Amino acid sequence: MATDLTAYTGTWAIDPSHSRLGFTVRHAMVTKVRGSFNDFEGTLVLDGATPSNSNTTLTAQVASISTGNEQRDGHVKSPDFFDVENIPTLTFTSTAVRQDGDDFVVTGDLTIKGTTQSVDIEVEPTGVATDPFGNHRAGFEGELEISREAFGLTWNVALETGGFLVGDKIKISLDVSAIKAS
Repeated sequence: MATDLTAYTGTWAIDPSHSRLGFTVRHAMVTKVRGSFNDFEGTLVLDGATPSNSNTTLTAQVASISTGNEQRDGHVKSPDFFDVENIPTLTFTSTAVRQDGDDFVVTGDLTIKGTTQSVDIEVEPTGVATDPFGNHRAGFEGELEISREAFGLTWNVALETGGFLVGDKIKISLDVSAIKAS
């Protein structure tokens, strides 16, 4: 039996200061590099009783990418990868939402470097609360895996030992705190 999600009904604005839009990618075939986009915004319009009436949008400023290494961040912003001078944002716009047990599956158009692909994001609602300032908040966590090459992020270097410097699969994770607008 599915959990009652009506407590999530309403229009919510993502609070970027309490949220994270992160990613993980394999580096040199032996380790993972983690990073995040620090400047993003989004809106969730949720109907907990009828999830198919829900929708969401998200826009991230690619220049806000941070991997903990300034030189790598500069390279990732260059035309070799994101080309932030010409394509400054990545976007997600939902096309369908359905309940799957206690979670939502959000299908939508993810656009990275001018290429749009349909993706599914499994989203777990993590709670609803009122913060000490009177804001009604809802939490969500989600994850998906994409092929960076499918989005035109094809730069790479072959390794002498086989394989490539940058893995093709990227795991994107969302930890969202949203404030109810209505």
